[in-house]
Amino acid sequence: RQDRHLPAEANPFLGCRSIRLSLAHPEEFKIQLRAILRASSVGNVKIMYPMISSAVEVIKANALLEESKKDLDKERAPYDKNIEVGVMIEIPAAALTADVIARHVKFFSIGTNDLIQYTLAVDRVNERVAYLYEPTHPAVLQLIKETVEAAHRNRIWVGLCGEMGADPLLTPLLVGLGLDELSVAPVAVPMVKDVIRNITFVQ
Repeated sequence: RQDRHLPAEANPFLGCRSIRLSLAHPEEFKIQLRAILRASSVGNVKIMYPMISSAVEVIKANALLEESKKDLDKERAPYDKNIEVGVMIEIPAAALTADVIARHVKFFSIGTNDLIQYTLAVDRVNERVAYLYEPTHPAVLQLIKETVEAAHRNRIWVGLCGEMGADPLLTPLLVGLGLDELSVAPVAVPMVKDVIRNITFVQ
């Protein structure tokens, strides 16, 4: 839905959304960050920036996060001082520069739905081109592989979310690519776990 306070865009899918919108409105973003930090005092909470395309965005977001922490310190409000910060890898540019981005975060989460769409220039809900939406396209797999390798080189963990992670036929492939974690809908958990339990690694 187009927010009535924001100008209409010809192509919002490629427009000012997610982290771009947050960085364009830093004070509102800091309100969200402070709320997440406060919640971290009572539970297992992590922060993940969406739609990252460069390390510069991460650096700017982290700077606002540090300001938010200082605000809470002044108020003597509790929060997890060691809260993990990560990014969504869902734009090819982020996957290709994952080594640089990894220096500023503690984890990656590969968002396959958008990564596939951006990589293949295919709208998966458009019936005329949906047949081109191919999770196992070599380019998609290469981007996932490079992201995983960049994460592990920088000693951070990497997960994967999206419909691709819930497909048990693809589970062996994703495990083989080195993913540390798969995020799936509850209904898919038993089948994916069963597949993982039956995978055998051969040196």
